[in-house]
Amino acid sequence: MQFRDIIGQAYIKQQLRLSVQKKHIAHAQMLVGPEGSGKLQLAIAYAQYIACANRTEEDSCGVCPSCLQYQQLQHPDLHFAYPIVKSDAGDTCDDFSRSWREIVLDKHYFTLDDWYRYLGVETKQGMIYEKESAEILRKLSLKSFGNGYKVMIIWHPEKMNGACANKLLKLLEEPPEQTLFLLVCEHPEELLPTILSRVQQIRVPQLSAEEKALKPKSDQDEQNEQFLQSFIALMRRAWLVGHKRDYAALQELRTWSAEMADAKVGREQQKAFLQYAQRQVRENYIRNFGNPALNDQTEPEAAFSANFAPYIHSGNVEQIMAELDRAEQQIAQNGNAKIIFFDLCLQMIVLIKK
Repeated sequence: MQFRDIIGQAYIKQQLRLSVQKKHIAHAQMLVGPEGSGKLQLAIAYAQYIACANRTEEDSCGVCPSCLQYQQLQHPDLHFAYPIVKSDAGDTCDDFSRSWREIVLDKHYFTLDDWYRYLGVETKQGMIYEKESAEILRKLSLKSFGNGYKVMIIWHPEKMNGACANKLLKLLEEPPEQTLFLLVCEHPEELLPTILSRVQQIRVPQLSAEEKALKPKSDQDEQNEQFLQSFIALMRRAWLVGHKRDYAALQELRTWSAEMADAKVGREQQKAFLQYAQRQVRENYIRNFGNPALNDQTEPEAAFSANFAPYIHSGNVEQIMAELDRAEQQIAQNGNAKIIFFDLCLQMIVLIKK
């Protein structure tokens, strides 16, 4: 992957290139930023740039043997660690390497949920297990293929379990020679403070609305579009019942509850919708501050919020968030989904009317 393949992030690209040109490559760096900002792509392009035999001031050449291997994610000095779910397929990242290469090369921009769906697992409890730390040490102890850097890219290091995180800390303190750690993280607050203190953090900003429009749709984008329609249906009908006493809308809410509770939807999807709904409630509340730059919404989300936001205010926002969170927790505890979602509908009717 080359820098030119990555949408936006001109400043970050320039900083990464300069670190190579000035030979100031920190042995442990962490790209921190929101979902969809291109952190993983930047890490791969950076590693390819470092290894390229004919790099220019702007990018790797893309045609030397090293670049060709990087572009297929098959360079012998390039290694990855990422969350997995133990199964019959294996219990280390190498057991899932084929699927990993496929999703990175095919999707480019993808989320943790996309990765789990690609693996066919109905869970959000993936982890980087203790056994992976031994694999990381083994790989980085090998002699470099081209007498250059051995690169270990750790995607979502916040998903390391405690034992793995502690062993990684020792590697960061005493790294093997010519080793580069690139951590790609969304929630640094979940990492050990001692790890944070040993990495050079690079803040990767959210893409602008114009830049987001250039991205190919991910599975997460498509899911969010479906979630938006479900969120709109819930809130519009709750408003109609509460403000207009539209009892046909109440029956529609009962139908909506049954559809959301359908076993085909699955509990992970149900929880994901409730998390999405909480995010949209926050965005609608923020919209009332009168500064659109504070919002992070797609155009369809913003279009709905333009009229709906006044109904999310200081008098009800905390209660609405609490009800959505309560429903999420009840779903996680295997409660009766049909009852949970219809109860949520009734609560929304009361709270939207406030």
